[in-house]
Parts: sequence; structure tokens; C-alpha cells
Amino acid sequence: MLTSLSKRHGLFFAAGALCILANRQGLGPLWYTGVVLLILGMSMRWGLWRHQHPPQEQTPILVDVPVCGRWRALNSPATKVPSHTHSHAQTFAIDLTHHPAAAEPTPAFHWFWPLASRPHRYPAFGAPVLAPGDGEVVMRVDRQRDHLSRSSLPGLLYLFLEGFVRSLGRPRHLWGNHIIVKLDEGVYAGLAHLKRGSLRVAVGDRVSAGQLLAECGNSGNSSEPHVHFQLMSDSDPETAHGLAFAWHYRDDDGTEHTGVPENTVSFTSVRHAANGRPGDRPHERPLQD
Repeated sequence: MLTSLSKRHGLFFAAGALCILANRQGLGPLWYTGVVLLILGMSMRWGLWRHQHPPQEQTPILVDVPVCGRWRALNSPATKVPSHTHSHAQTFAIDLTHHPAAAEPTPAFHWFWPLASRPHRYPAFGAPVLAPGDGEVVMRVDRQRDHLSRSSLPGLLYLFLEGFVRSLGRPRHLWGNHIIVKLDEGVYAGLAHLKRGSLRVAVGDRVSAGQLLAECGNSGNSSEPHVHFQLMSDSDPETAHGLAFAWHYRDDDGTEHTGVPENTVSFTSVRHAANGRPGDRPHERPLQD
């Protein structure tokens, strides 16, 4: 019950901010009401954040890489845990940007101008997003728009503010268009920032490892087109725990690994490359590299 109430922390925070902004009588009842609501909202968010700390000593679950081709790891749990934050079960989440060897470079970061770039200028935009294992689709969101990139200093500052505001809302505000799949191993895979109108599956559909689910987009709290991937203990990212995962991948030197690539490491899926298509069904087992 307390956890369900804590999920509404954004409403308390918004109501408190509104009371303070609407106040015109100095330190009066409306101002104090606003302060109390702000404190309640932040306390509820902090409590939910603590609740989402995952269990220690996890054995990573081996799943398929949810993309094909050459990608680059960012905000990786191989570099830092939590890789993002414990909120929304993102403790072990990873972000992936697409960098095909023959493609032109992605738009460069600019200090001031241009403020942003259109998402279709990035190789990741429209790239296939694949099922990381056999399972059933339990959630899909497909109506969030694909916005411009945040590829300048003003855009980056806006992203931080935007991210805080989005985090107060529902998962769709933060993740944009997304799919959650309940894998046969009993865990849940979340794939976020998908392209609007690209989702190929519906809730209740059975999917196989490597099946096309959607296309990469730039929806939600996203600085540029990329795929956000994570495993969770439950289908609700607002209350679930993040779970550790691992992939079979090959780096640019041709070395094969079982694990998760570190930040800025470019890689391809071993299974996808070996088979010429997405790989076989993953299995949960201890990992050796």
C-alpha cells in the first residue's frame, strides 16, 4: 500500500510547486501547504528509490543482444553500478547507440548552435530492436513522439530539467515508447525510446528470441536516438528491482566476451553474426569469460 502511494510522489510534488507559485500573500497557509507537499513528495520518492535497491550478489542472466550490427555501450553497468539510478529498476540498465562501420558520423555536439538535430540524421533511428529471449509481451506504449536531439549545451541543460520532470510522471514519460517482455526465465525485459508507430507486437503476443519488436527511436527522456535495455524482477518499473544480465558479444578487435561491454566499447552480437540472424534462446546460468 505504501509503495503504491509512493508511486504518486509526482502529484504531491506538482501540487506543492503549484501552491508556492500561486501564493501571493507571503508566508501564509498556501505557502506552508506547498512546502509540506513538496517535502512529502520528495520523501515518497526517496522511499521508493530505497525500495528499489536490488538484492546483492546477483548471478547475471544470459540473454540475447536486442540489436544487430555494430553498437556502442553507454551508461553501462560494467563501468558503474547503478549504471543509471535505482529508480525505475534501472540499476543495471544500459544505453546503446548505433555506429555502423560504413556510416557517416553522428551529428557532433555543439556548444550553442545548432541547438538540436533531427532524429533521422542518426544511424540508430529506425534500426531494428529485437526480442532478447522467448517470452510474452506484457506492456507496450506507442504514442509518444520522437523529438529532436539534445546535441548542444542549452539542449543538454534542458535534458536534465526535462529528465527530472519526466521522472515525476508515469514510465511512459521517462521511457517514451517502450515494450516489456516477460521472458520464459521469469524475468522482465524492458526496451525503451522506441520509434513511434514502429511497434510490431501487441500485449499477449508470444515472441521468440531475435524476433523484430520495433525500431529504435528518440522518444521519452532521450538525448539522441538510442536503445535503453534492462532486466527487472517485475513488470512495473516503478516498483521492480533491476537485475543483472549478460550478452555474448564481440568487440572491434574480434575478441569474444560473455558479459556486458563497458562505456564507449563498440561491439556486435556473436550469435547474430554467427547465424546471420538473431541468436538462439538464452538460458540462465553462471557466467565464465
